[in-house]
Amino acid sequence: SVRMTSSEITPKGILANQVAVVTGSTDGIGFAIARRLAQDGAHVVVSSRKQQNVDWAVATLQGEGLSVTGTVCHVAKAEDRERLVAKALEHGGGIDILVCNAGVNPLVGSTLGASEQVWDKILSVNVKAPALLLRQLLPHMENRWRGAVILVSSTAAYTPRVDLGAYNVSKTALLGLTRTLALELAPKDIRVNCLVPGVIETNFSKVLHKNETFWNNYKENYQLQRIGRPEDCAGLVSFLCSPDASYITGENIAVAGLSSRL
Repeated sequence: SVRMTSSEITPKGILANQVAVVTGSTDGIGFAIARRLAQDGAHVVVSSRKQQNVDWAVATLQGEGLSVTGTVCHVAKAEDRERLVAKALEHGGGIDILVCNAGVNPLVGSTLGASEQVWDKILSVNVKAPALLLRQLLPHMENRWRGAVILVSSTAAYTPRVDLGAYNVSKTALLGLTRTLALELAPKDIRVNCLVPGVIETNFSKVLHKNETFWNNYKENYQLQRIGRPEDCAGLVSFLCSPDASYITGENIAVAGLSSRL
């Protein structure tokens, strides 16, 4: 499968003939990204830790006429990552796009209050897993001429919250991982960029967006006067994976209404 330049896009969509793997994609931001990539022509492999969630996401998107398959994948488990790679290779024999959205935060509390087990879980899923999955996928991306990788961080990497201690650290690490991988993979014509969501209305962030005090403070500082939606992130990811973004790599881009990054 050969990627097209932006001048060669067919009516099938800007991502036609591409294969995309999206982790943590049966709900929230990941699900919205999977839907948008499929709407734009890609075959998308969705995944998450629970079979019933995968079944629901696949059935929903296939019901919309989209090219989607799925498999269970706990990204911190090597055997699950191997199964995800195998599922992606069933469609076209190669992989063009990887979106690493899976993430965890098992503790609301301070950095120094996190146990070793909490640290291990957060760093294993949020930081190590994207690098290890990409390593497994890389041989199947190199033969596709060009590739795109999107890591999903958080504005907690720019402005940490004291109650998200270790999670803040993991999301900051993803900014560095993005820059490092972008340099390493540039000679292979594989681009690596980072989506940095602000407060998006998902189950993962409901501890924030359901908090009336937080919402009142939020409105004072953010002129858009609303919480973000998962779909607000999806279009940017599709663009970053498309030929129109072929000269963009190593960037972290906030979708947050307003961010503190200059």
